[in-house]
Amino acid sequence: MLLLGCHLKRAPHKVLCSFCAGMGKLQSKLKHSTYKYSRPDEIIEERTQTKACLEYSPAHVDTVSVVAALNSDLCVSGGRDKTVVAYNWKTGNVVKRFKGHEREITKIACIHKSSQFFSASRDRMVMMWDLHDPSQPRQQFSGHAMVVTGLAVSPDSSQLCTGSRDNTLLLWDVGTGQCAERASVSRNLVTHLCWVPQEPYILQTSEDKTIRLWDSRGLQVAHVFPAKQHIQTYCEVSEDGHKCISCSNGFGGEGCEATLWDLRQTRNRICEYKGHFQTVASCVFLPRALALMPVIATSSHDCKVKIWNQDTGACLFTLSLDGSGPLTSLAVGDTVSLLCASFSRGIHLLRVEGDPGLQLREVAAF
Repeated sequence: MLLLGCHLKRAPHKVLCSFCAGMGKLQSKLKHSTYKYSRPDEIIEERTQTKACLEYSPAHVDTVSVVAALNSDLCVSGGRDKTVVAYNWKTGNVVKRFKGHEREITKIACIHKSSQFFSASRDRMVMMWDLHDPSQPRQQFSGHAMVVTGLAVSPDSSQLCTGSRDNTLLLWDVGTGQCAERASVSRNLVTHLCWVPQEPYILQTSEDKTIRLWDSRGLQVAHVFPAKQHIQTYCEVSEDGHKCISCSNGFGGEGCEATLWDLRQTRNRICEYKGHFQTVASCVFLPRALALMPVIATSSHDCKVKIWNQDTGACLFTLSLDGSGPLTSLAVGDTVSLLCASFSRGIHLLRVEGDPGLQLREVAAF
């Protein structure tokens, strides 16, 4: 049974209901969490909260590398156990396990409003799965010489772009499984890919500290953003396709930031978000309904998830997932929920609350 991290003495297990066996052996623990809250008068308060935190049956038996939302109830995750798992995070049940990769899962990409998704692995393979099919891959994509570290699906789901530490990007026809385009840039060790909504462009971060915008029509570099001082680990594009965020690696507060960029004509750097003390591994735009101002969230190897004012760069809230180890991936579950994968404690379900102020609370782990 997974435990949410806590540096205080843990309360004993308490079974919540008689149908726990059908609910993934749902249990509750009293948990003390320390967090920082930015008051309207800009004074930072440190508070301690005691909440009942649900614990579901674990999705994985080892480190979780990536989590992505398939729909408002289900997420898909992968990790060191070489298994892709579809999980209902609202009920605490494993929906299906998919086995086929020979090494750690590195990336997951879901097809919007579909039961289909893709997984990438250190075995250099990409596999396409369907929730409603038998637990065998519907399609396999083989073409990289090293670990696959980037995965992005086109808005119409007809194309798949993959990237690797072998310095190459490949563009695939999803229907046939054939490679349509190949591009290579020296020292371009890909760390992440995402497709710009309703556009033919693909955003890519790299270990060479740059962010590239690729045109999928011929798979050519359309723009290179000004290089950062540290490796860029991840990128995310806003729903309207006007902005993107990238994350930096780092240690001791050097680097460790997220950066907001304009994807329109100017393509300038808009804002930076500084406050983490180790590598920022993931970042997401949060739904606009959550707050009066636009907000983003970041997760880091420092075990912290932060919420930021997108426009000003001010940190609005910090939640520390003590004992989780490095936080590896972050995904929006629904309008008020975040899914956060971790090195040591599985996947954390976080709830965004707006009273008083904008807050983040752990509600479950699996």
